[in-house]
Amino acid sequence: MPHSRLIAWYYTPMALRFTEFLDPDICVYDCMDELSAFKNAPPELAQMEKALLRRADLVFTGGLSLFETKRRLHQAIYPFPSSIDVKHFHKARLPGKDPADQAGIPHPRVGYFGVIDERLDAGLVALAARTMPDVHFVMIGPVVKIDPAILPKADNLHWLGAKAYCDLPDYLRHWDAGWMPFALNEATRFISPTKTPEFLAAGLPVISTAIVDVVRSYGAAGLVEIADSDDLESKLRSMLLRPREMLLPQVDAYLADMSWERTWTAMAAHIEGAYRRKKVVPLRRSA
Repeated sequence: MPHSRLIAWYYTPMALRFTEFLDPDICVYDCMDELSAFKNAPPELAQMEKALLRRADLVFTGGLSLFETKRRLHQAIYPFPSSIDVKHFHKARLPGKDPADQAGIPHPRVGYFGVIDERLDAGLVALAARTMPDVHFVMIGPVVKIDPAILPKADNLHWLGAKAYCDLPDYLRHWDAGWMPFALNEATRFISPTKTPEFLAAGLPVISTAIVDVVRSYGAAGLVEIADSDDLESKLRSMLLRPREMLLPQVDAYLADMSWERTWTAMAAHIEGAYRRKKVVPLRRSA
């Protein structure tokens, strides 16, 4: 793609406030989440998104459910579910030292990493810790938009705080399963968690609440167990008894086409097509 072109790439409509003066060759709205449904979202965000949709030449969405709700709002919209840096997370399949702040936690370990906010089902986390006292739940990530005091506490519940992306494989390497205890609310209605393929690439069995994009893709493929409060314990205990490497051939085949390089190649093709369409000059009728 030529470097002489100016591409305005928006992840949030709120950036229009200080970029409206730009005159880009191409305007891309990379809509990763339904931001207006998040806690403390600015009240004007929905109107700002309408303005951005009018301005955008292309819209990309971070998952299929988000694509389905936005597809009628723009003529050039394309879904791009979460991609994966397979090489990075494959490091978790190799031997390595347990991080110091995790080394003393007994097994079995079930882990979560990601932002800890209103999308996390704190009640489900508390229930899991209470009903499975022999299982240790490791929670990694920054706490934002919620009061840390509301997070459940238990001897088998370990909140380790935020970690650098480069260090994640060191933690995941020593987990026995990955867990995505998302609440089912407006903030999670359209999410397509990037951590799903990251857990799988790390070689972990994965269990999740019924997030639509997870159920329809990874759940349907038999790669992720879907569980709620009623069957979480039975499904998690069953998962922990299975050999960790049991699903690796299916996982690796599924993730083979999900690299960031493939995603960018497809996005770049759409950008090139949009640029060409903008450069087409309509023929004038002769007088």
